[in-house]
Amino acid sequence: MLARERADEQRTRIAHSRALDPLEPRARPSSESRPHSPILAMAPGEKIKAKIKKNLPVTGPQAPTIKELMRWYCLNTNTHGCRRIVVSRGRLRRLLWIGFTLTAVALILWQCALLVFSFYTVSVSIKVHFRKLDFPAVTICNINPYKYSAVRNLLADLEQATREALKSLYGFPESRKRREAESWSSVLEGMQPRFSHRIPLLIFDQYEKGKARDFFTGRKRKVDGRIIHKASNVMHIESKQVVGFQLCSNDTSDCATYTFSSGINAIQEWYKLHYMNIMAQVPLEKKINMSYSAEELLVTCFFDGVSCDARNFTLFHHPMHGNCYTFNNRENETILSTSMGGSEYGLQVILYINEEEYNPFLVSSTGAKVIIHRQDEYPFVEDVGTEIETAMVTSIGMHLTESFKLSEPYSQCTEDGSDVPIRNIYNAAYSLQICLHSCFQTKMVEKCGCAQYSQPLPPAANYCNYQQHPNWMYCYYQLHRAFVQEELGCQSVCKEACSFKEWTLTTSLAQWPSVVSEKWLLPVLTWDQGRQINKKLNKTDLAKLLIFYKDLNQRSIMESPANSIEMLLSNFGGQLGLWMSCSVVCVIEIIEVFFIDFFSIIARRQWQKAKEWWARKQAPPCPEAPRSPQGQDNPALDIDNDLPTFNSALHLPPALGTQVPGTPPPKYNTLRLERAFSNQLTDTQILDEL
Repeated sequence: MLARERADEQRTRIAHSRALDPLEPRARPSSESRPHSPILAMAPGEKIKAKIKKNLPVTGPQAPTIKELMRWYCLNTNTHGCRRIVVSRGRLRRLLWIGFTLTAVALILWQCALLVFSFYTVSVSIKVHFRKLDFPAVTICNINPYKYSAVRNLLADLEQATREALKSLYGFPESRKRREAESWSSVLEGMQPRFSHRIPLLIFDQYEKGKARDFFTGRKRKVDGRIIHKASNVMHIESKQVVGFQLCSNDTSDCATYTFSSGINAIQEWYKLHYMNIMAQVPLEKKINMSYSAEELLVTCFFDGVSCDARNFTLFHHPMHGNCYTFNNRENETILSTSMGGSEYGLQVILYINEEEYNPFLVSSTGAKVIIHRQDEYPFVEDVGTEIETAMVTSIGMHLTESFKLSEPYSQCTEDGSDVPIRNIYNAAYSLQICLHSCFQTKMVEKCGCAQYSQPLPPAANYCNYQQHPNWMYCYYQLHRAFVQEELGCQSVCKEACSFKEWTLTTSLAQWPSVVSEKWLLPVLTWDQGRQINKKLNKTDLAKLLIFYKDLNQRSIMESPANSIEMLLSNFGGQLGLWMSCSVVCVIEIIEVFFIDFFSIIARRQWQKAKEWWARKQAPPCPEAPRSPQGQDNPALDIDNDLPTFNSALHLPPALGTQVPGTPPPKYNTLRLERAFSNQLTDTQILDEL
């Protein structure tokens, strides 16, 4: 205080002396006449910075309230809509700009969402190449898996039970030229077939609910449990009687009855179940010997105009189709290719079907099955095989299509099946069918304790049979029903392969051999096959197959991303500039203000409240002072809840012991001209207050 009073006295003396000097020029009041400020004690550069900082509004996280933060953002941002909301005059204009800005923001969000969704779309391109093509693998199977003369001893009991069922249902025994089978039926005559106890065949009458008549005994029995009709959903045949069989669990407490609209379907399904049970117990080597050899099945062979034989085919044993043979398999040293299109440059084979060796109850058609596939692909003959008729020539023209799909995030396909949690039990490359069959076979082993006969064996598993698993059929039907209804989860786990080859087939038929040519063709073929076949060939025993490329045009279907990251970012920038005249920097600014600064203000306010609460909690309690009368001694001190205004502050009395600041006399030495700015700067400096 003493230093301040001395400085005031010195300035007063200097001002009076200059006022008395007539030669002293008059000047404007210098900055010394203004209130003391820290800016005056600064250098010129720092002085300018301090003035700019003082005039700027409080910004960023230092703003005391969110409202002031939003106002600062609207005044300083480059997005025109937000600025016009603040600077516009009139409520109507502000409302209009608010509506325009919100609409623009909504359109930006909508367009950006569409851009993000379109990023995961693909564009498909089709390319056609003309070049030399690799010939696919061709697997050929006889529809009849095993020669009837070789398996007749194993299936004698089953055939006897089947004939009894036909006699009971239709009133006549099964008729066939093969009369030697009657000797087996005479041996078993009078014996109750054991198959009727395993899976009893039943006849259901629509007028008798809950009852059925047994095929073999003719007695009526009560039927409990669920009744599942296996007829087609497209065509339903109305009949008074239906045929079916009943399957029960191990404890016979849970049973299910499967009915069929036709007795033929019921008997064939019933026969097939027992057939799989019998053949599952036969060793693989014996089954291969009971089926057809390559020399028996293949009569003649030509490929690309060059003769071929059984050595060009690889044995592949299928549980339900016996011995199959694959041409141009991956086990060969080289993969054959063709350089020309047309039937003359493809595969030509003549097959010996031998209808007399067919099983009458297992298959009802005559011919062969052929499937075209990749060299590393498993041939699913029962699923996608093409049937070949006897006494006909079947011409199959091919078009090759190769597809390449994009994996995640564009689709759910897999490259090699390594990311699918299903073990591949097939010795082949991954495919969707392999995954589904492997999943079902794995579930079969887990639920039923054994594997289904028509699929490969998983490790450390055995095929189902009566001796080890008496009621496996009930478990198999229940599991198969759950698989069809997608309750096992196999369809949701298995994925489609990203790359695959597909041959589009065009099939045509013609009678072969003709009436004129069969007179010389059949004797020649009989002489060629004399060492393998000890009978005269008939045209119903033969079938001719032609497989060829119609042309060498390979079609490739390739997927590519519809948008790239660069295009997505440029589209984002275009939408922001179109609707809000905004850039990426503006987006970063929005993130900073609305996320960082916004939450910083909230966090700082909560922290201050917590500190105040903690201070109040730690402060000792003070005694309450007596309340003094208000507004009686001094009428000007009328206390209310509102803050004081300028008019009300005029009525307040001055505080006691305060000194009213006065205006110091002006100084005229500021009008003097100095040679250097540094000399003038010393006159404007003041003493340190401290």
